[in-house]
Amino acid sequence: MIHPRWQEYETGLEGRLADLHSRVHRGTYRAQPSRRVYIPKADGRQRPLGIAALEDKVVQQAVVTILNAIYEVDFKGFSYGFRPGRSPHQALDALSVGLHRRWVKWVLDADIRGFFDHVSHEWIVKFVEHRVADRRILRLIRKWLTAGVSEDGQWSETKVGTPQGAVISPLLANIYLHYVFDLWVEAWRRKVAKRQVIVVRYADDLVLGFESRVEAQRFLQDFRERLAKFGLELHSEKTRLIEFGRFAAHDRADRGLGKPETFTFLGFTHYCGKSKKGEFTVWRETAPRRLTAKLHAIKAELLQRRHEPIAMTGAWLRTVALGYYQYHAIPGNSRQLSCFRRRLGWMWRRMLARRSQRGWVSWQRLNVLLDRWIPPSRVLHPYPMQRFDALHPRLKPYA
Repeated sequence: MIHPRWQEYETGLEGRLADLHSRVHRGTYRAQPSRRVYIPKADGRQRPLGIAALEDKVVQQAVVTILNAIYEVDFKGFSYGFRPGRSPHQALDALSVGLHRRWVKWVLDADIRGFFDHVSHEWIVKFVEHRVADRRILRLIRKWLTAGVSEDGQWSETKVGTPQGAVISPLLANIYLHYVFDLWVEAWRRKVAKRQVIVVRYADDLVLGFESRVEAQRFLQDFRERLAKFGLELHSEKTRLIEFGRFAAHDRADRGLGKPETFTFLGFTHYCGKSKKGEFTVWRETAPRRLTAKLHAIKAELLQRRHEPIAMTGAWLRTVALGYYQYHAIPGNSRQLSCFRRRLGWMWRRMLARRSQRGWVSWQRLNVLLDRWIPPSRVLHPYPMQRFDALHPRLKPYA
């Protein structure tokens, strides 16, 4: 069956939407298999995405709008992923504030192995049933979960997992982890922990800070057991408990060890450092893998554009640079931002040299092009404490 594209669907849009609305209410709407595509990950592997059919996207967005109004009342404050009015930078801010203002000595960087691919359909429906009694909504969710995937024209059944790329998937993931992790860790922190614990979650990316190493190790063991009950497990190589915080450098030096280890969260490598006043601070830089993956993607696109006029390529590079700055231009990341702009210029120069035997560009000429098309990097985000305190005035000065 050939499904219409957006441009085709726009013809007679009101009639099409009315028909879709009628089919949903009559129960005759049928979810279509997601189209499987792959995109490269920062570590070189391929990430599978499920591209839903157009009408499935429309219905899923309508359901997400309804469910968001229900679950935003329930979701916890330390959950930031794919929620209205929340962003990755707010999660980064909360983590930095917690590391600065709480007695954190150990950080657990937890990674759930293949979370979106191993989510239990049965548990998702049970969790939604806790808050939603409308059988039509539950029926729709079941249809989307069991619609299967289409890859190279071949359909395959999906017994577990929810496709990354589907409109409904981020919300279902948040609902799943709300019951599997959020409510549980809140109770664990209140009933088991004797010392301070901080928690930040962005979708399936989890970072926790502990004052006590013994409690951190106990939590890790309890967390493994908790996940096993729901068919999930931690990635043994990516889950790390490291010594980190305001006392880490001093304590490790007393034991004859090197600098505190680093961890990566939401594309930024976090490491212990000192401010200009000599006080402890958490510095953050773009993770090397993230920077390398972005540059490789730009290089591939530049090769495709090598015969375009310089002005067209320059305009595209300007858009790419501004988009990169919008996410990565945080305080303390100036060195990596300058590196990104410099590497961008090198790649553009190589691409121009490949256009023809006369394509060689001098560095003086390249600098003119860079000044014309690629804006210099500058910090666009405030310091974490400033934005966190502005958004959460009641919690000041505590995270």
